[in-house]
Amino acid sequence: MDPTASPEPDFIDKVRQEWASTYPDIDTSPIEVLGRITRISSQALHRLDRALGPSGVSRAEFEVLCALARSGRPLRASEVTAVTMVSGAATTKHADRLVKLGLVERERFERDGRVVLLKVTDAGRAMVDEEFPRRVDRDRQLLTGLDDAEREILARLLQRIARNSDDAERP
Repeated sequence: MDPTASPEPDFIDKVRQEWASTYPDIDTSPIEVLGRITRISSQALHRLDRALGPSGVSRAEFEVLCALARSGRPLRASEVTAVTMVSGAATTKHADRLVKLGLVERERFERDGRVVLLKVTDAGRAMVDEEFPRRVDRDRQLLTGLDDAEREILARLLQRIARNSDDAERP
């Protein structure tokens, strides 16, 4: 049996068939890839939302917390914005809420007291230490059935698509 063959049409196959019948002159093949990427992403993020629900922390707030936890040092809000791809205003809003929850603290930059840095607290680190491995495990489950070589090939192909997307965003 072909390991790449799907036993039955999936949701995206059905969507593509519907578009093909509505617009028969349009090649809808990009939907096979980008539609699946979008659907997988949406489902994975929904699972993360559900997992974070009991903590009272939103996915966006968790992303801010993760950015701080993996940085190894306190960050300016603008640095958090750059790595989370949310607006500066949203970063401030999320940081404010995380500070209120005791997961992040603000501290003054020693060389310039006007600069405020965001730092993950011990409680924030504990939350990331608990939830991040679970997130990776959920993501790993999505790759069930792929061997190491297939995962590597898929990662490289998706990296090329991601670069195309990044390039398309540049002016």
